[in-house]
Amino acid sequence: MGYILSEESQKLVAMVRDFCDKEIVKQCKEFDISGAFPAEIMKKCNEMQLNLIELPKKYGGPGLDWITIAAIYEELGRADAGVASTLATNTMLMKVLFKFGTEEQAANYCELLKRGGYSTFALTEAQAGSDAANTLTVADKDGDDYVLNGAKAFASNGGIADVHGIFALTDKTAGTKGLTAFLVEKERAGMKVGQEENKMGIRLSNTTSLFLENVRVPASNVIGQEGKGFSMAMQTLDAQRIVTAAITIGIAQRGLEEAAAYAKQRVTFGQPINRNQAVQFMLADMDIKIETARQMIVHAFTLLQNGTRCTREASIAKCYTADIAMEVATDAVQIVGGYGYSRDYPVEKLMRDAKVFQILEGTNQIQRMIIGGQFLR
Repeated sequence: MGYILSEESQKLVAMVRDFCDKEIVKQCKEFDISGAFPAEIMKKCNEMQLNLIELPKKYGGPGLDWITIAAIYEELGRADAGVASTLATNTMLMKVLFKFGTEEQAANYCELLKRGGYSTFALTEAQAGSDAANTLTVADKDGDDYVLNGAKAFASNGGIADVHGIFALTDKTAGTKGLTAFLVEKERAGMKVGQEENKMGIRLSNTTSLFLENVRVPASNVIGQEGKGFSMAMQTLDAQRIVTAAITIGIAQRGLEEAAAYAKQRVTFGQPINRNQAVQFMLADMDIKIETARQMIVHAFTLLQNGTRCTREASIAKCYTADIAMEVATDAVQIVGGYGYSRDYPVEKLMRDAKVFQILEGTNQIQRMIIGGQFLR
């Protein structure tokens, strides 16, 4: 693994890997088939405090550096990208609150996390995925309160969340400059969860629609300032896309490991297929792509740790990693052959899981637009 870690961090990552192999890898198959939420697995993850890996010491967390966090997310992604995504989604609202929220909002949310709670980051709508300016959810001021109406789509953790981060228009004429972020607790009257999505991959991650019908929240539930929601979301996604890339590279690493293990034992024409140059070159290319992507993640996280804006680097890491994870997973299926297409072997699941990372948190086409815009600027 191409991360330079302290001895203490190495021990921590090794402990996480051991936990993942024993508690996640062996159990995730049944949940992948059923699509049920793996409550017991998540409970054990929380007991291991894997839900707190991004929490600063100030709020009772471990205060880990970003490179150690990347290595942990890779191990989680290697075990199951749905579990990793569930944990990572929680940190999106946390990032918003740390940077833009009040001290009270941040402290309360950290306490929720430590109790094993969940949250959403609900920006996407059915007609407004890449096009956030087309958001239809509105928040009308009514005295000291806001009344929210609208619907959100593909909300990760939607059905299990204790609190939702909702982005809604407080100025319907201002496009993205009219977006404001709100904290909306699940028990608020009019806050409803839609049907869970029957997804192709990351099936251990709970994904639903959210419906808001005259949901009233106090002004104290506004995060930051009115009209700053889009800017806040984009800055949050800079950091989150690197986290997502770390999870994604875990999928690719698992694909390489599974393909290499199979190639050592599969015998054709009197010898293991890993002695065939064609297979060796495939494995070598997979390894090259994975290590290249991993170093992109390290670079982007280093900039983030130093307080440097990393929009371009985050998009590069997310885009490249998602593309090569799909390539590596496809090649892993190819090396395993007919069995690779069977659910009896894990590589077909890796292929299904990898695909969504070319879509979520800004499609890879959107990432290329961001990269091109940043470069030309």
